[in-house]
Amino acid sequence: MIHNEVLDCIRSRRSTRNFQEQQIKADELEALLEAAIWAPSGSNSQSWLFTAVQNKDTLSRINELLKEGFQHWIPDDDYPGKLGIKARAQKEDCNFFYHAPTLIIASNRPNYENAMADCSLALENLFLAANSLGLGSCYINQLHWLRNDPELREFLFDLGIPREHTICSSAVVGYIAKESNVPPRKEGTIQIIK
Repeated sequence: MIHNEVLDCIRSRRSTRNFQEQQIKADELEALLEAAIWAPSGSNSQSWLFTAVQNKDTLSRINELLKEGFQHWIPDDDYPGKLGIKARAQKEDCNFFYHAPTLIIASNRPNYENAMADCSLALENLFLAANSLGLGSCYINQLHWLRNDPELREFLFDLGIPREHTICSSAVVGYIAKESNVPPRKEGTIQIIK
């Protein structure tokens, strides 16, 4: 197995779901956002927008809108994460952001075929950069799942996310309160044809 700084960073990255309350530093946020915009994008379109939310009241309001939206939401497939979301949203202490102090929302043009792929590539850059800085991060699906919820969309538009954008993905970032376990890699997910 080859070891170097990049490969070791990839192997040591974990999804964090237990964060400290302390906000990340301004230069750390700047480094994460810069890492995101250096990701590849289809035809180098760079049509994404990354909106960082660090205000506690705003984060709480988004979380409440998610909880309300999931009350009448119907999953469009059988992805396990979607199946349990209604029950989770019913809980008083439900926090879709794991109490992380920073939420980064990736939006893009909805009529652009590579919108989701571009934003996902950018967030992976962000996750690796966070790991390299000793920060925890986690991919958050719920804003994408409720991207067409009228109340949530209106609130996000008020935050400055353009009306012509769709929410592709989001991430939470913060200082790690509890390290995540190392999940084993599944067998049979690689094939090499020579």
